[in-house]
Amino acid sequence: MDRMEQLLRQDVVAVAEQLLGWSLRSEIGGAVTAVTITETEAYAGEVDPASHAFRGLTRRNKSMFGRAGLLYVYRSYGIHWCMNVVVGEVDQPHAVLLRGGIATSGIDIMKERRGRADHLSDGPGKLCQALGVTGEHDGHDLRRSPLRLEKGPGIGGMTVQRTPRIGISRATDRLWRFVAVG
Repeated sequence: MDRMEQLLRQDVVAVAEQLLGWSLRSEIGGAVTAVTITETEAYAGEVDPASHAFRGLTRRNKSMFGRAGLLYVYRSYGIHWCMNVVVGEVDQPHAVLLRGGIATSGIDIMKERRGRADHLSDGPGKLCQALGVTGEHDGHDLRRSPLRLEKGPGIGGMTVQRTPRIGISRATDRLWRFVAVG
């Protein structure tokens, strides 16, 4: 079992914290871009009222019920694409929302995709746009191109803040959001 497989088989909250400092590399549209993950949120499926899988399997959330390492991509408010890394066992719909990262490669491409030079990947929708991720990537295996999750540089001298999740109306008391700061 490789390092990624070991990580993604753990508890979803532990994985959300440990994904900080990992890299997500995109080779979409002939362009290479990458970020170091700095913000995540955990979602625990059928035991988490804030999870898309709380009410069970649907056409929309089918990828969440797959094996660890798949990408679950959905449209937020009909506007932005957001992506999650599926964790745990098959049929246990746990996932980690990738909320933000630091651009490390292909910054000019990210600027073009985002139509601006700042705030390239500091939000889940911005992150998907900067990396070129769309609904077509739902169910993609993050062990292969065009999107790869890889052990990254870590978070160095940054500290980890644990806070309530953002933008939800249920299970708001759970401290399942992790942010690398500093």
